[in-house]
Amino acid sequence: MTAPVFILTSQTLEPAGATATANVGSLLTLTGTEARHAVTVRRIRTGERVDLVDGAGLRLVCEVVQAGAEGRKDRLGVRVVERLEEPPTPLRLTLVQALAKGDRDEQAVETATEIGVDLVLPWQAERCVSVWKGPKAAKGRERWQATAQEAAKQARRAWVPVVDAPRSTKQLCVWVAEVVQAGGVVLVLHEEVTAPVGGAPLPVLPAVQEEGDHTTASPVLAVIVGPEGGIGAQETAALKAAGAVPVRLGPHVMRTASAGPVALAVLAQRAGLWDPPQEQG
Repeated sequence: MTAPVFILTSQTLEPAGATATANVGSLLTLTGTEARHAVTVRRIRTGERVDLVDGAGLRLVCEVVQAGAEGRKDRLGVRVVERLEEPPTPLRLTLVQALAKGDRDEQAVETATEIGVDLVLPWQAERCVSVWKGPKAAKGRERWQATAQEAAKQARRAWVPVVDAPRSTKQLCVWVAEVVQAGGVVLVLHEEVTAPVGGAPLPVLPAVQEEGDHTTASPVLAVIVGPEGGIGAQETAALKAAGAVPVRLGPHVMRTASAGPVALAVLAQRAGLWDPPQEQG
């Protein structure tokens, strides 16, 4: 059984600076809400394994030495067993999700995170029933980010997806053009086209880099999902003009909560992102 994952920050890991210096044998203390969750909800006990991650690739494989350290339920004492720096994926999977009523958009973010999405863009499409304006936009983005973080923990990921600022259709078209110009691929799910998502183009991967060299950004492979009412003809034309490729997900029309994750799963498998790591010879 895989170990539970808890999120660390520079403010919740003691001693100060431990995020950068922690190594095998280091004694650390996780504090705050994540530690409280580990102690009071998960009931983690001494001797159990936990993984502490920073959401940006760092994973500290740890053994618990004291749950509720110093008599406080918001402190978890651990000893580092292994320090891992997990590299970013060769493709930056991205979900462009139109705002939806209820919690269907959050369901999409949750499932996409478990699949392996790296970036999420909220889209204020023309037919969206839900509207993010003013403080509601900031709160909506925070809610999506919290959903992505919890889903990343559930999936035992060392990387937590970034939820970007919401975009209008005009702003989204600018983003699409920039992604395509940089060598990425953006697909628009549309029920009226015939080209299958399984035959869609994939970005050309950069040349193999030396170990530890992550200076070259991974190309983006994005899926755009419309609202419950569908993507309007003008929006489709604008996105296509910006460089997006309309594709059909399958023979059936899926809800906005499931369409994006299903498409991302198909693409992740095609791109080899789910293949087991190769043994170094």
